[in-house]
Amino acid sequence: MLLNVEGVDAYCYTGGKPFDASLPTVVFIHGAQNDHSVWTLQTRFFAHHGYGVLAVDLPGHGRSQGAAKASVEALADWLLAVLDAAGVRQAALFGHSMGSLIALEAAFRAPQRVTHLGMIGSTYPMKVSDALLETARTDEAAAIDMVNIWSHSSATRRPSSAGPGTSVMDGARRLMQRISAINPALVFHTDFSACNSYANGEAAAQSVRCPTLFLFGRKDMMTPPRSTKLLTSTIAHGKVVQVDSGHSLMSEQPDAVLDALYGFVSR
Repeated sequence: MLLNVEGVDAYCYTGGKPFDASLPTVVFIHGAQNDHSVWTLQTRFFAHHGYGVLAVDLPGHGRSQGAAKASVEALADWLLAVLDAAGVRQAALFGHSMGSLIALEAAFRAPQRVTHLGMIGSTYPMKVSDALLETARTDEAAAIDMVNIWSHSSATRRPSSAGPGTSVMDGARRLMQRISAINPALVFHTDFSACNSYANGEAAAQSVRCPTLFLFGRKDMMTPPRSTKLLTSTIAHGKVVQVDSGHSLMSEQPDAVLDALYGFVSR
């Protein structure tokens, strides 16, 4: 589905069913150098089980037009504008990695519009090393390879590996390469810089009152569970769930992620 947001097209995948704003809405927000496709299993299940689904392509990513936005705050404002354009008054927000910061900031800016907050592969502060930032600026292909390796606990995982000839890691790498191909404006560096510079996370976390889920990968090297204490202690009512995966939880453990997310909102 295409929506007009800030004068340009914003793409939202609706899970294989026409979007119905009268249903409870769940919004899925991808991370750096990704698009809506990282949520394929989860979005299709929700859309076929009584929910309206909006899995966004952030500006400059996938099918959404416009330049990649340089701050989490600007991305949160854009996300709220997407809800306006779709005619959605309230929604559950599920964000992965950078997307989790966007969801958190949106909940801070418009708490009355967020029914549930799901933070997957999240941490705060979400600092990026100077070396990785510089590599993303000067050699994006190398940065993609580095992050792809760090984001996975193994080359293939069941049940996300459909069979011989498939690779979770190769699929993730190809997606990031595709984002580079369709938008050569150093999206990865822009995304990393936005994560690195975001400074409102603690204040935003202190303001959260809605039901909150933290979903972490036990083997995550990008946002390791030990780095999440500020978030989990500040949002003390949040439920913490860990799954056997690295940072790419949705592809390494798709069923476990789906079970956690669906159980969270359906209760």
